[in-house]
Amino acid sequence: MGSMEPPFDKATLPTGHLIRLSPLVGRLLAPNPSPYTYSGTQSYVVGSSAGDVAVIDPGPAEEAHLAALEAAIAGRPLRAILCTHTHRDHSPAAAPLAARTGAKIIGCAPLTMDDDGPRADAAFDAEYRPDEVMEDGALLSGDGWTLEAIATPGHTSNHLCFALREEKALFTGDHVMGWSTTVISPPDGNMADYMASMQKILDRDDVIFYPAHGDAIEKPQRLVRGMMGHRKHREGQILRLLASSPDGMAIMSMVEEMYKGLDPKLQGAASRSVLAHLLDLEIRGLVRPVGGDKWQGKAA
Repeated sequence: MGSMEPPFDKATLPTGHLIRLSPLVGRLLAPNPSPYTYSGTQSYVVGSSAGDVAVIDPGPAEEAHLAALEAAIAGRPLRAILCTHTHRDHSPAAAPLAARTGAKIIGCAPLTMDDDGPRADAAFDAEYRPDEVMEDGALLSGDGWTLEAIATPGHTSNHLCFALREEKALFTGDHVMGWSTTVISPPDGNMADYMASMQKILDRDDVIFYPAHGDAIEKPQRLVRGMMGHRKHREGQILRLLASSPDGMAIMSMVEEMYKGLDPKLQGAASRSVLAHLLDLEIRGLVRPVGGDKWQGKAA
């Protein structure tokens, strides 16, 4: 989630049609647009027009999208269904797609927990049951393609990206999106883990990112550096606000100062990212909670 609500339009991109992005990558947009998913969740079909394929982030379990996924697979053997993480806009279609095709569900670990954040779409998929969990560095191969699991906790503790070795492409799920920064929502979202994961992918040599939301990212290192700088900027804002408020400051008051002009519907999500920063700063000894929703800087 960004500092301002990016515009989205249900008609921005066509749903239900596979769009070929490269010799090995096709994109299929689910019909679930929202202020948090942009034009919707993008499922990816990996593989050539002949031979077996894999589906990454099958998306919501909506009949129209499931039918479109089957049409996109076009009778080719489905090697596996991979999920980057288990938020409800990413993994629920895995089980019905597996039932229809006989493919295995692999990828991220299952994770079900209460999340007191404001995002309806961010609730975890309690029905997700993988046949196999991929650890960092695990490989999955098919006809002319190889996917490597890259552990990228932060947005969620179970988040994975998938690297397509043959094209130096990275499927980034919600870790890096093509339209906005991602929400880091405690208790599962963790800012320190997120920043470490960002550094991890910055150190790679991928030439293109395919996010679950938004356009493909053709200058990925520049975007990652910018997003890391954005988080450092937010951290600096928090520390300055607390330095100017010796009696402490409530999170929502920080949100109002930091996110000028933000749609009120998104203030709750912004407060989760501010909380994630505060918890990270607390561990580093720079801030402390002082009761209720108030926080103080260390010098206060």
